[in-house]
Amino acid sequence: MCGILLLISATIAIIWRSQGGNRLPPSPLALPIIGHLHLLSPIPHQAFHKLSTKYGPLIYLLLGSVPCVLASTAETAKEFLKTHELSFSDRPFSAAVDYLTYGSADFSFAPYGPYWKFMKKICMSELLGGRTLDQLLPVRREEIRRLLMKMIRKSDSEDTVDVGGELITLANNIISRMMMNKRCSESEKEAEDVRSLVHEVAELTGTFNLSDYIWFCRNIDLQGLRKRFEDLHVRFDAMAEKIMKEHEEVRGEKNERGNEGDRVKDLLDILLDVAEDDKAELKLTRENIKAFILDIFAAGTDTTAITIEWALAELINQPDIFDKAREEIDSVVGKSRLVEESDIQNLPYLQAIVKETLRLHPTAPLIVRESTEDCKIGEYNIPKKTRLFVNVWAIGRDPKHWDNPLEFRPNRFLTEGSGKSQLDVRGQHFHLLPFGSGRRGCPATTLALQVVQTTLASMIQCFKFKLGDGKGTTVDMTEAPGLTLPRAHPLVCVPVARFNLLPLI
Repeated sequence: MCGILLLISATIAIIWRSQGGNRLPPSPLALPIIGHLHLLSPIPHQAFHKLSTKYGPLIYLLLGSVPCVLASTAETAKEFLKTHELSFSDRPFSAAVDYLTYGSADFSFAPYGPYWKFMKKICMSELLGGRTLDQLLPVRREEIRRLLMKMIRKSDSEDTVDVGGELITLANNIISRMMMNKRCSESEKEAEDVRSLVHEVAELTGTFNLSDYIWFCRNIDLQGLRKRFEDLHVRFDAMAEKIMKEHEEVRGEKNERGNEGDRVKDLLDILLDVAEDDKAELKLTRENIKAFILDIFAAGTDTTAITIEWALAELINQPDIFDKAREEIDSVVGKSRLVEESDIQNLPYLQAIVKETLRLHPTAPLIVRESTEDCKIGEYNIPKKTRLFVNVWAIGRDPKHWDNPLEFRPNRFLTEGSGKSQLDVRGQHFHLLPFGSGRRGCPATTLALQVVQTTLASMIQCFKFKLGDGKGTTVDMTEAPGLTLPRAHPLVCVPVARFNLLPLI
């Protein structure tokens, strides 16, 4: 009887709270203990969208014992990410992130404060600034050509290609060489190890962990995730230690010979320079550097590859758009050389294709923050320590801002007669937020766009694609669960070279 009364009391309290007893936003009926967790299956951003169509653009949810708000329109997103940005600049705690990033010693998930501000400044001025990206352009160019060479061999033998797998290898190698001046996939085993690690990081950080949401489960590993966190952390730490020691040995030898300045510094060189600088504002620890390596690999590989894969899938399904993109590239670049990063500014239709891909298939479908103080959003009071979800995926499909929002229509980003691709993707326009917005927006947006646009343009320029899975002529566009919006089915194609590509490569 006592147990029944307790459940009834808890239910009444939750309902009262969710129905506006504290002037909170509207909310579905919550269940005792789990709150609204049962409503998030099977894919959270899709489930959130379904809730917002019923309860409105701003919803209050209890995920277990964690109070949350969900913003599903550009207007509500702007309230949180611009008007009240300082109140929502923190990241919520996650056991997976805490394990994998040495206690949030990284940059992406670090608390908003002096360390995060210091690392943001280093990222924008040194690590991911224009000068560094320009110096490392040859790395990106060479790795794209390696991918094209592999696809030429597949074309010659009429073999199928797992496009997503090859793009993951490309992105891994670009990041690896920019990070530590070394390809991470010199052998197939090495490549598979890195792919597996990146995939597991994305999977585990995107898994809803009951220990994070239900207070009395905090020290109980009901899902067996903690063992996976620990195993992945040990594997990554061994890899990161090996990388750093090899790098430190090379730096030591070069310093002894006095020729440290004879090569372009990679990102790890820059981080080690900061760590050794006694005059730096803050001291970087070994854990900070290893956690940053994890950030770069996890954020820079899966997302880049998935965006290109979604774009190519859309183009295969719509040959007229594919043909128009190829015509633009042929007219600007020709067939006597490969498209380069410097050409992208003259390819507005290609830019529009990438923007349309990011609108429909944002690789970060949810922006997640946490409030550091009480604030008021419209007529509602949002308490401190409330978790915020901004549904980027739903905002990109909002019919208020997009005509025929479910259609893939790159022309929506082109102004008639302007010859330019309109609407930036960097977060100034809150109905297009693929890289977040404001202070905690993605610092690698420029790098991501360089790799995505140039790689996609190269594939369009060089190949036609025939589906190789034996399932018809249309690509299945179903999404799979995950932090970075993966495809449910791999894109398997036979590349068909348009002309003799070897002289170009």
